[in-house]
Amino acid sequence: MTSYRALFDLSGKVAIVTGGAGILGTRFCTGLAEFGADVVVADIDAGKGAELAARLASAHQVRAAFVPCDVADPASVSEMVKRVVTDFGGIHVLHNNAGGKSKDLEKYFAPIESYSLEQWRESMAVNLDGMFLVAKEVGGQMIRQGGGGSIVQTASIYGVVAPDQRIYEGSSYLGRAINTPAVYSTSKAGVVGLTRHLATAWAHHRIRVNTLTPGGVQSGQNEEFKRRYSARIPLGRMAEGEEMVGALVYLASDASSYVTGHNLMVDGGLSAW
Repeated sequence: MTSYRALFDLSGKVAIVTGGAGILGTRFCTGLAEFGADVVVADIDAGKGAELAARLASAHQVRAAFVPCDVADPASVSEMVKRVVTDFGGIHVLHNNAGGKSKDLEKYFAPIESYSLEQWRESMAVNLDGMFLVAKEVGGQMIRQGGGGSIVQTASIYGVVAPDQRIYEGSSYLGRAINTPAVYSTSKAGVVGLTRHLATAWAHHRIRVNTLTPGGVQSGQNEEFKRRYSARIPLGRMAEGEEMVGALVYLASDASSYVTGHNLMVDGGLSAW
């Protein structure tokens, strides 16, 4: 008889989380470790990454390690995968999660009509090129292992629907005015398209590829932004970071063994309007 609880068990699986030391990445790594996976925290922040890996190993009695990785650098991605295989023996789960904003926020949040190609390419290098580079290397390794595995790629609700510009009136994030740049929406839409392509291309290798699409997560926005955003959500509020983790565990585990090419939107119902 099938044990449905056991379908979510990740014991014996090696999982990589890119951007693992970030706001959501930390929660994703913790959730995977709680369900038994050995976790590789792949990030550019060595301090936070190493601290998180040590905490996971101690709290959950799993193997955990920080491995440096700049997802926009092909050599760095290749070296990360080689090191994981050497130290852990293989890869069974990839959460292709890394993404980010530019260090120059004035350029990053610039109006569309004055947006620079340089800034566009900088953002794409991480948010989309990085997804491709990591998926390519990890998928290739899964194939060399004989196939099988789960790849989950983080997109965004704004890769599926356009942002409502009205929510940004009087809104700020960590003390500065914000918007959602076109490059962000475009890169995240590209993640959804990449997922679907990889899902069909690698299906005969038994590699499942799905997208996890978060809605707006509370992470330092001011009260005006939260009020305006929440008014657009059927559930009437922004998400908490922890509310993304269950979806990842489902997609990473055998509980979703017949799910591939899917975009699981954890958005409080925003996309249902």
